[in-house]
This record gives sequence, C-alpha cells and structure tokens, in this order.
Amino acid sequence: MHGPAVRRGNRRPVGSRPSAAALLAVVAGLGLVASLRSGVCYGLLSEILPDEGFLLGRSVLNMAAGLTQICGFAVGGVLVVALSPRGALLTGAALYLLTALVAVTGLSRRPPRAAGRPSPGETWRTTVRLLSSVPRRYAYLAMWVPNGLIVGCEALFVSYSPRHAGPLLAAAGIGMLIGDTATGRFVPRRLRGRLSVPLLLLLAGPYLLFAAGPPLPLGAAAVLLASIGYGSTLLIQERLMALTPVPMHGHALGLHSSGMLTMQGVGAALAGGVAQVTSPAAAMAIMAVASVAVTLVLAPGLRPHGISTRSAHDGRHRRDGTASNETCA
Repeated sequence: MHGPAVRRGNRRPVGSRPSAAALLAVVAGLGLVASLRSGVCYGLLSEILPDEGFLLGRSVLNMAAGLTQICGFAVGGVLVVALSPRGALLTGAALYLLTALVAVTGLSRRPPRAAGRPSPGETWRTTVRLLSSVPRRYAYLAMWVPNGLIVGCEALFVSYSPRHAGPLLAAAGIGMLIGDTATGRFVPRRLRGRLSVPLLLLLAGPYLLFAAGPPLPLGAAAVLLASIGYGSTLLIQERLMALTPVPMHGHALGLHSSGMLTMQGVGAALAGGVAQVTSPAAAMAIMAVASVAVTLVLAPGLRPHGISTRSAHDGRHRRDGTASNETCA
C-alpha cells in the first residue's frame, strides 16, 4: 500500500510551477528582445524629431512608460486577485501582442538606416567603433554603472520592508517621473551639460540615509528625491547623440539599453550578495557609496568640452548616411 503511494508522490504534479532556471531563461530572452526594440524605437525617435526636440521627445517617452508601468502594477494586482498569477501573465502577454499588432499596422514604413545584410560580425564591429571613442565610453559607463548600482538598492525594498515595499516602489516611480519631466521640459540648453554629474550624485546620495534605518515616510521621501536623479540619463543620452554619427544612432541607443539592463541585473545581484552578509539597510547604503564613487571617477570625462547637441549634424555627421573623419579623443 505504501509503495505505490510513494511513487505517486514523486511524480511532478500537473500544472506545477516552472523551475527558477526556466523563469530566468524567459526573463533573459525578454531582456534580449527589449534591447533590440529599444534600439529600433530610440533610433526612430532620433530620425523623426528635430535635433533640439530629441531630449523633450525622449522625456515624453519616459514619462509615458512610467505612467503605464504605474497603471500596469495596479491593473496587474487586480488581475491577480480576479484571475490568478498565471491568468494575469497570460492576459498581459495577450495585451502585449495586441500592442505589437497596433505598431505593425499603425506605423508607416521608413527607409532602412543601414544597407546590406545584418550580421553578428557587423554588429560587433559597430559596437567596437562606438566604444573606441573615449568620450562615448564615459557616456556609456555613466549611464550603466551608477544607475545599475542604485537599481540594486531598489531590488532590496522588499527585503528591507516586506509590508511597505509598495510605497517605496511608488515613490521611486514618482521621483523618476518628476526628474524626466523637469529635465526634458525645464532645464535650459546651457545647463544640460553641467547637470548630469550633480543628478547622478543626487541619485545615490539620499540612499545613504538608509544606513540609519529611517521610518517609512522619511525613507519614501529619500527614495523619491533620489529617483529624480534618473533624469541624468536623458542628459547623457543627448550627449551620446551629439558624439555619434546619425546612421549609428539606433545602434548606439540599443547598446545603451542592453548595457543598462545588464548592469541593472548585476547591481541587483551585488546588492543581494551584500545584504546576505550585512543587512538590507546596510547594503543599500553600501551600494549608494559605490555609485557616488563611480560617478566621481567618471565626472572628469563628462565635462561639456564645447559639445553641442547640433554637433551630430554640423557636417561631420549628416543624415544622408555619410560621415567624415570621426574624432575619437
């Protein structure tokens, strides 16, 4: 009697949850697709907007994405209660396919930005060319590393306060929305090159407060204030576009997106490892210190040096696909 029961108990039940490895593989695949989509989307944005409108357009895109995420979290919670986690995921996947259909049928055709067959070799050569410029390397590192370390802080919200992680996440979203709005709409052109480093320092500084274990209202206020610093990415992206030939804009922004996602994952893993040997609060403060240190190291390479948002179209980099000798200082 007991033998068959044991054998039945060892079978994998129908409808059981997938393994963590399978879930990670799915998330990794989604990240790969997202980086490709970002390169196409942002490259298209740089084409259809005038030079002086890129920053505002990118800001509006970030604001729309942030608002959609906030609404998506709310609707997702309702769907989880009304259906199930699996039902909510399937509903989200169906809606995503619907948006893809709208994009396919609603967007007009445009000529390709590059000729010839796409290949991994050409992609690699273009990536090497982009990273061969020291100013562009500084821009990429500034968009990848300090932000990724702070995303590690955000990854610890649930560990830090399991019952109140929601308000902390909401505060981060609101702060990011404020930063994108202010940076894209109200920062004058003459100040844009000088604000990227202060905003990166703002992104990390308030998290030092978590070393003292602040109460929830103060912690949420610190997170909101810090997340305004995410507006630095818009300013550095504008700098990157000024340093990059127009035909390479899509690739340059796609590289930014893939590197950003990678560093966010690395930052979350580092923060989790530090939290295991210390505490979530101490780990958040340590990650903030690391972000400040990286920003200070990169700061000399982020000085304006006379770079103008018009430099990408001043004759060195033209929309006809040609480019003269590129400065790789």
